[in-house]
Amino acid sequence: MTDSTAFDWRSFLLGWSGEWADSLLHGEMRGEDDEAARQARWLGFPAASEERITALEERLGRQMPPSYREFLKVSDGWRHAGGFVSLLAGTEDAHWHNNESGLADMFEEYLDDDAGPEERREADLWRRGLQLDVESDITHVLLDPEDVDEDGEWAVYTWSSWRAESPARHTDFTAFMRDMHREFHSLQARRSDGEPVFANDTTRRLDAQVEEARLEALRGGWEQAMTALDEAKGYSRARAAGLGDQIRRLLGQTYMVYYDGLVTDPRYAPELLPPLVAEHARHSYRDDSTLTFHLRGADDDLMSRAHATLDRVRDGAYRYTAAGPYGEAVERARELARWGDTDGAWRTLTNALPLWEPLGPDHLAPLGWVADPVLGPLLTPERGRELLSTPRGGQSGEAPRPTPALDPGDLAWLAEPDRGNNRTSYRFVLVEGTEPRELPGRLADADRDADRDGNGTVLNEPMTFWEARQRSLHNQREFSSYDDRALMAVGRAGTGWSFAFDGAPAPFSRQRFVSPAATAGEGTRAVVVWSGLRTPHGKPFFHLSVARDGAEQYAFTYADGEIQRSGEIPPSLDPSRFFDDLEDSAQAERPLLEAVSEQFGASLPRHAIVNGRLHRFTTRSWTRPPRDGETYAVIRMHPAATLPADAERTGDNGPKGR
Repeated sequence: MTDSTAFDWRSFLLGWSGEWADSLLHGEMRGEDDEAARQARWLGFPAASEERITALEERLGRQMPPSYREFLKVSDGWRHAGGFVSLLAGTEDAHWHNNESGLADMFEEYLDDDAGPEERREADLWRRGLQLDVESDITHVLLDPEDVDEDGEWAVYTWSSWRAESPARHTDFTAFMRDMHREFHSLQARRSDGEPVFANDTTRRLDAQVEEARLEALRGGWEQAMTALDEAKGYSRARAAGLGDQIRRLLGQTYMVYYDGLVTDPRYAPELLPPLVAEHARHSYRDDSTLTFHLRGADDDLMSRAHATLDRVRDGAYRYTAAGPYGEAVERARELARWGDTDGAWRTLTNALPLWEPLGPDHLAPLGWVADPVLGPLLTPERGRELLSTPRGGQSGEAPRPTPALDPGDLAWLAEPDRGNNRTSYRFVLVEGTEPRELPGRLADADRDADRDGNGTVLNEPMTFWEARQRSLHNQREFSSYDDRALMAVGRAGTGWSFAFDGAPAPFSRQRFVSPAATAGEGTRAVVVWSGLRTPHGKPFFHLSVARDGAEQYAFTYADGEIQRSGEIPPSLDPSRFFDDLEDSAQAERPLLEAVSEQFGASLPRHAIVNGRLHRFTTRSWTRPPRDGETYAVIRMHPAATLPADAERTGDNGPKGR
């Protein structure tokens, strides 16, 4: 809403006129009207009298909106409204459009059969609107008498055929004219090299505003800084877009974020290139022409660096580094994050943020880390706001309140539905007093893994489940209906425990299942949990087994509505506590997980498992070998084959047929 009576039309229009007159290049050819306007330093016309305005309203049968009325009292029309409307109507030329352009027919033709009243009302704009453009570059300006606010202001719509987009809405005539003033500035700011610099009171005010916004952002006042930078960006002031994009990216906004004017500066490229190329890699599908466009003006060395960084990002090999104490904190944070402690990693980064040093005066915050495959998943919008609110770069201010931890510090979160309700079954192994990197040696068969899919007992680089799954399938040459070899993420499960987690296990086979607890617990203690209490197909089940020093201590399996148990189960984990007298076995999932967490003091890192990248490996099979006479299918694929090369049904004694 605009208070039109408070807007100083005369000062605004006089200032615009003077800027326009001073922007004209020496020797530029001008018509008589433009030359007269230049000499008079006035783009307008004589003020319209109240009688002329009243006559206009009587002719149109409507009272004009307040802001347009106030404008007419200062100038009865306007020249060069922005870059594409050379003459704007006053009292004599304003008239109802009445589909003069034929655009109502065109927009109505585009409507779907199920278009709603609002869409049809928008198309009808070209029949009811008040036309203000008199001379333009195929640009239409219409006041909409049906889009009226509580102050009686009519919205203004503009549309140009060559822009190939929907009509742009301006809240009222004042907003429209201010937008056109910004458009004029934006076009002038893009002058070619060698032409006089476009400078005036407005540009000097905005440039000073950009500099103050930069300092305010470093002090932690990112919201105030963003408002100031957005205004300057609307006028295409240098630095405003590049500074504002740094703030936007840390808020999780990636659309139209290009760090304009800064990313091609070699000083800032180490920080700004990685997030730019990482976002490009997400959407490019190997077409790098848009990256070249956004890096126009970069020299050959910078372009070479950009493509090398892009290759590392696509391969998951990019590693963010920084100088000084903050760089040391980055390395500590990555070590924490790659084993699942994302909360600890984030605190490490933010605690060191006051020690961070910018690469230059237009560097507002560390940014390259968002492209790091391990560190990037730490960012959330809330965390981005915390980072931006933290004083840094030599500036002082009040430190923000830390954002809450993302990990609940237990196992019970596994009982909560995930996005899309895909996590209906999962399994994990907890091993006490063991580092995560040691788990493949306890859970994998080195010789078999190396022969079958090349994973061996070496952990893969941190990756998402789907990335790991795709790589595993790419390497795998043999598929067995009997084997159940889990692709598991590893990390630390609280104090004193490590975990291996599989969030998309194969179907549970009660008859063939063999718990890996005993082998995982050689010389220590291990816990195995496999839950399928929420499986949409098949019968619900839950398994728990605990081993110490290579021998199973106790276990139970709930399946087919029955409980099988062995060993001396602690009362806190007694399955009868959870499954007796339950109509829906899924209700037992949360209390069971809470009991396991309390019994062993272990937890699983939710954010790292759901959103992060973790080291992964493939275990030995969770099913026993087939017994004599049991059949199963094996599909072997030759490296060059696109279809199965052969398929056999085999048992202990060899092939049993095809």
